[in-house]
Amino acid sequence: MSKQRQLKFGAMVHGVGHGWGEWRHPNAQTDASVNFGFYKQQAHLAEAAKFDFVFIADSLHIHEKSSPHYLNRFEPLTILSALAAVTENIGLVATVTVSYTEPFQVARQFASLDHISGGRAGWNVVTSWLSGTADNFGKAEHPPHPVRYRIAKEHVAVVKGLWDSWEDDAFARNKQTGEFFTPGKLHALNHKGEFFSVKGPLNISRSKQGQPVIFQAGTSEDGRNFAAENSDAIFVGAESFEEAQAYYQDLKKRAKGFGRDADQLSILPGIRPIVGRDQAEVDSRYQQAVELVSIEDAIVALGRPFNDYDFTVHDLDAPFPDLGDLGANSHKGSSDRIKQLAKEKNLTLRDVALYFSRPRREFVGTPEQVADAIQHWFETGAADGFIINSVLPDGLQYFTELVVPVLQQRGLFRSDYSGSTLREHFALDVPVNRNATSAESVEEAVA
Repeated sequence: MSKQRQLKFGAMVHGVGHGWGEWRHPNAQTDASVNFGFYKQQAHLAEAAKFDFVFIADSLHIHEKSSPHYLNRFEPLTILSALAAVTENIGLVATVTVSYTEPFQVARQFASLDHISGGRAGWNVVTSWLSGTADNFGKAEHPPHPVRYRIAKEHVAVVKGLWDSWEDDAFARNKQTGEFFTPGKLHALNHKGEFFSVKGPLNISRSKQGQPVIFQAGTSEDGRNFAAENSDAIFVGAESFEEAQAYYQDLKKRAKGFGRDADQLSILPGIRPIVGRDQAEVDSRYQQAVELVSIEDAIVALGRPFNDYDFTVHDLDAPFPDLGDLGANSHKGSSDRIKQLAKEKNLTLRDVALYFSRPRREFVGTPEQVADAIQHWFETGAADGFIINSVLPDGLQYFTELVVPVLQQRGLFRSDYSGSTLREHFALDVPVNRNATSAESVEEAVA
């Protein structure tokens, strides 16, 4: 009998919050973004609830109007390496851009995290949409949107190739013969492409899970194709069930078009659940979240996918402005979605800003109500799991202590880990090393 399909959960650990006002909550820890104790506490909450992974997002450009968390926060691989030492089973996923990094360094960093954690590393591949990032890396200009995805495809291919530099049984470590590694089982990549020239080999072996798990968040046409072809899991910010379901079906179809098993690709919408023990507490907690968002902050946040466009030059209560192609070379998928929704619903600028800054009501409710919504999305082809992004300081604790037990009782989520690597959590096979030369490895590769 086939094993029952189960939800996958990731916890987004975002310091003082995703938005501009969350740090002002009375119970918020105002230095959370640079406080190791906070990250450790969130990771322990998620691991105790048997989450698949914790996720650290990132970007490489700030300005004086950036959100508080963006202004002062840890570098992802550094904090995840620290968390690896104080956790045992939960996956550790970090955002690293392909547009402003070298493949050799990325391959080495993630391979190191994978070894430190015992095979729990995951890489969220991003192309960077903020043009100001170029100024921090001595680049004359920010690469155009289509070029960024060509860079991404080559970058990921090079990193995966480097991860296979050493065959799994390469290190003999024979003290008697003096043979540290078996000759012929170390392989240079010798890559020469459009954007990168990398000889290799990598100076660290494959890990327990073979290669880190690849995550992506593609919403544009280029992004969807890249994600469907290259990733093991996809993050998406869906505005409605219908949108999530359409995206889910589209990405699964594209994955099949690339010759992949669509069941091996996990679609994970990001949600900001607000849970209360009863309706009175639900209403109180939702109101707390609403009051944390000022219209001034909402307007600044709205500009982010448009390369930090200044919306204050427009009348708040006039129809949403015609922005033409603005956003096409930044966060194209998100900016296109914002413009489309504003047009379809004939919204004002104020309406749009508040709509995109406040939690969706679908995942606001009692534990049973939130579990019902999650189950509905999961069982009707809109999600394979979710990224939980907490709005209130105790949001993850409420979700893990109140909602997760309901989902476990319904048989929709694990009660304990069945493996120790991130690939095992996602039921993914260990990739066969492309350079395998042993009889056993060759046989596996052919099979």
